[in-house]
Amino acid sequence: MTSWGDFKALEPQMAERVERLFAFRLHKTLATLRADGSPRISGIECAFDEGNLHFGSMEAARKSADIYRDPRIALHSPTVDPIDGDEAAWPGEAKIAGIAISAGPVDEPDAPPSERFVVDVTEVVVVHLNDDATKLVVEWWTPDGGRQFVERT
Repeated sequence: MTSWGDFKALEPQMAERVERLFAFRLHKTLATLRADGSPRISGIECAFDEGNLHFGSMEAARKSADIYRDPRIALHSPTVDPIDGDEAAWPGEAKIAGIAISAGPVDEPDAPPSERFVVDVTEVVVVHLNDDATKLVVEWWTPDGGRQFVERT
């Protein structure tokens, strides 16, 4: 298992950028797989703390059923559009893929029954523009391949 803390220790600058992109807005997008194999996306909140990336799901939510059937997930940061004429200021976007693992019920007073999941990180991706805003830069990291990147025009 690769925790967020493990990734952050290996790639601190990339992890910092991902955390900043995920913190831009409260709601992120979670992708799971339905029983028929088609994708399901859900709005979600998540957090990076105690060395883990985690999120919650209300009891009996479809996304929980998806995860128990097939724990592969993808999280996408909030997105913003580049500003015409100031494309270099675009912060980019981040994506994290992994395996969702139940960490048990959420114990919060007055909260509906829900469950917490932690993510075993299998891929981290950051997409942004180069300094001149002339090329799209795609950086990715996997436990086996390490950090890689490509620039596209």
